[in-house]
Amino acid sequence: MRYKYSRFTGEDLEGVDLDELFSKLSDLLLFSGFSMSPMSPWPDSDRSMQALHDAIMEALLNGEVLPDGTLDRLLAEGADPQQLEQLIKELIERLEQEGYITTAPDLQAAREQRQAGGVGSLSGENAPPLQFEVTDRGLDFLGYRALRDLLGSLGKSSFGRHDTRDLSTGVEANGAAKPYEFGDTMNLDLSGTILNAVRRAGEEGRLGPGRAGAIEVQHRDLMVAQGEYQSSCATVLMLDCSHSMILYGEDRFTPAKRVALALANLIRLQYPGDSLNLVLFHDSAEEIPLKELARVRVGPYYTNTREGLRMAQRILQRQRKDMKQIVMITDGKPSALTLEDGRIYKNAFGLDPLVVSETLEEVSKCKRAGILINTFMLASDYGLIQFVQKVTQMCRGKAYFTTPYTLGQYLLLDYMTRKTRTIH
Repeated sequence: MRYKYSRFTGEDLEGVDLDELFSKLSDLLLFSGFSMSPMSPWPDSDRSMQALHDAIMEALLNGEVLPDGTLDRLLAEGADPQQLEQLIKELIERLEQEGYITTAPDLQAAREQRQAGGVGSLSGENAPPLQFEVTDRGLDFLGYRALRDLLGSLGKSSFGRHDTRDLSTGVEANGAAKPYEFGDTMNLDLSGTILNAVRRAGEEGRLGPGRAGAIEVQHRDLMVAQGEYQSSCATVLMLDCSHSMILYGEDRFTPAKRVALALANLIRLQYPGDSLNLVLFHDSAEEIPLKELARVRVGPYYTNTREGLRMAQRILQRQRKDMKQIVMITDGKPSALTLEDGRIYKNAFGLDPLVVSETLEEVSKCKRAGILINTFMLASDYGLIQFVQKVTQMCRGKAYFTTPYTLGQYLLLDYMTRKTRTIH
């Protein structure tokens, strides 16, 4: 089909849904392609302005980003081909003005300047071409949109929303009243308290015909209303970034990153008393801040599950929460092990007895520490099923065999609906 372009005016930008456009760029912004290091910068071809330009062009042509009739007019017969280019340029500038992305010739240098309070950009005749990266605000927005798309809009709620089988003297009264004991919240059940005082006064002969007077409430008359005890939870999300997460014609890591962002937004909006930490495991393991997640990439690595569990335990030991859990997203069985001298032992063929036994010993330590392990598998080979079944049996957890496309529903619904006894 041959296109002819119309004249571009600034009015074409007024009806653009910038949020919808940015959301459609999420695959580019969260790209998880092959890299020699999980924290290495993106290649120029992946974070170049040309890559951003092409992604916006595709979003304009395939998505409902522009107002009705605008795209048809820009592609109408007799139009100037430069007008659509001008529109894309203006959209990139608006994305930067709104704080969704940042651009600079050297993003690492610009990041260091921002942290030091500088301007955060480089210029000059010899400066390399501009590159872009998603900002903290943009990352937070992508997490919110992922959460909205998975579960719909969520409202704010109070601290500690995980239901348990225990009762406490909370503000919300949905359990039977009980006599007050030292340490209980003074959530008085007024009718029960007055009834106790009246009953006691009658037994003492201070009530009856011709005996009128004030009812004296004593300590032993106090009744408090009970509510379901809702605990707070400390979660460590373990993300497998071994090489298999982008092999076999499927990118499994980008959906996992998107789910991690959605979970962070769910906790912030619905469970503000909870905590979330992020651990990558590959040949080794490391904790990273959530704001660095967009830059994390899969590398040529094996799967050192034990080292990830070790780091997760160290993080959870610092948390003072009733519930402690590890959520592990992986697509492969353990295939690496950190030896006592620091060397990495690797064996990707089958279930290596040494690797499996040491990993299960770490699972046993989690069980003794009262840490729940829930595993979400993005593959279903025989060796992985065997290993996960053992982990589930040992640590009271759950195992879900899912796909990258249904991972979010499984993980977030499990987080919200799980009912478990508080771990003391």
